[in-house]
Amino acid sequence: MSLPASATAPAPFRDLPSLVAEHARQRPQATALVVGAQRLSYAALDALADRVAAGLQRDGLQPGERVAVCATSSPAYVAVFLGTLRAGGAVAPLAPSSTADQLVGMAVDADARRFFLDAGVAEALAAAGVAVPADLPVTRLEALDTWLPPEGTQPTPVAIDPAWPFNLIYSSGTTGTPKGIVQSHGMRWGHILRAAMSGYAPDCVTLIATPLYSNTTLVSVIPTLAWGGCVILMPKFDALAYLQTAERERVTHTMLVPVQYQRLMARPEFDSFDLGSYRMKFCTSAPFHADLKADVLKRWPGGLTEYYGMTEGGGTCMLQAHLHPTKLHTVGQPADGHDIRLIDEQGRVVAKGEAGEVVGRSPAMMTGYHKQPAKTAEAEWYDGDGNRFIRTGDIGRFDADGFLVLFDRRKDMVISGGFNIYPSDLEAVLRQHPAVADCAVVGVPSAEWGETPVAYVVRRDGASASEEDIRGWMNSQVGKTQRLSGLRFTDELPRSAIGKVLKRELREAWR
Repeated sequence: MSLPASATAPAPFRDLPSLVAEHARQRPQATALVVGAQRLSYAALDALADRVAAGLQRDGLQPGERVAVCATSSPAYVAVFLGTLRAGGAVAPLAPSSTADQLVGMAVDADARRFFLDAGVAEALAAAGVAVPADLPVTRLEALDTWLPPEGTQPTPVAIDPAWPFNLIYSSGTTGTPKGIVQSHGMRWGHILRAAMSGYAPDCVTLIATPLYSNTTLVSVIPTLAWGGCVILMPKFDALAYLQTAERERVTHTMLVPVQYQRLMARPEFDSFDLGSYRMKFCTSAPFHADLKADVLKRWPGGLTEYYGMTEGGGTCMLQAHLHPTKLHTVGQPADGHDIRLIDEQGRVVAKGEAGEVVGRSPAMMTGYHKQPAKTAEAEWYDGDGNRFIRTGDIGRFDADGFLVLFDRRKDMVISGGFNIYPSDLEAVLRQHPAVADCAVVGVPSAEWGETPVAYVVRRDGASASEEDIRGWMNSQVGKTQRLSGLRFTDELPRSAIGKVLKRELREAWR
């Protein structure tokens, strides 16, 4: 294999499908994928991806066109993902927890040429009475064999350009169409190179318990397959089953969100498991509290790296907690080759030691939001030399050693169980209820999810709906991850002199 030994070493671009094919030629019987009792070798995964690619080409898929997938983790899902890339297409992985209208809306927004889904998603669409447009062909993953061309079928080779889209990952949203974040093959190649620093190699075993539509998952699955390791996917996270699998399979790498670490460390039998095979553990997607990091470092063998960044890409900070145990209150330092700066409200770089909005630039940056140039422009900042940065909306400050300390999220995004929830989207839905005159949604601490969204509502004069009436209606309108865990009535919302709702006061008042 021709990948470099260092994440900073120059290397010609390689695409993921060709790397998987190379492993299939060199180590055909090596295990590539494990899902439950199913185990696929690199030869089997590569052959299945070939058939998917050939089937898509047979049906007219052209390079750069999209394929939507919505399902729980399975070998068929991974094969469809790889096969789409091999045909030159891009994948739009959609969240099964979305509402039926959201799912179809995202597939349509992606201009998908085919929609792969599983039985659970099909049943949810049918129960909601939402139909997929007639001009969007649907393939059920459990019946994939009936759609695939015969075994041994080879696709027409496609030379993948690093600028081509690799995937569209959709942000959360309940009004209009969520933003499709376009990530290129070149961006994913950057992730593959960076993974070299963390011990990814042909003998690595990566255990994943987050869904395949999440960028959190893909930043570990993609490098593992690129380096020829084994990916173990858990369709649903269970702390005890995770520990049993980790010990049995001699897992070396994992990516978990903070609430998963919390649940694992709380298991009374945690210390009885042999986890000595671990080389590196990763965490991202939500605030990772210092005391929890310290507990992981103390009781779980192997290194611990926290990533701070966005699905949109831009700058990433890395905290190698095992090397910097006195910096657990930070999210680390900018990764190699990543330029992180702090700017004020006027877009000027702040003075050293001052707080500002975090913006970042790196080889791993989104192309933009799909079909939303105005939203793309809002997410960008350019320095005096015309270099493009991605705005995070987060407020932070660098300490004297160059470690980033985060203070608040300007966008007031709620991160629940590792998933991003935008309060403005939920507020727009709440305001549709006839009893709601005004409202605000904030995130509050949750032992189960890390954070959870709650709402304050000002009732219209004469309205008789109860708090539970409105919350029940609201939760029937949104996806599972967006449901409110609480709702309280208030006479008025606290506001600043310019009319901005003071959400910090609302969060504090919930306690």
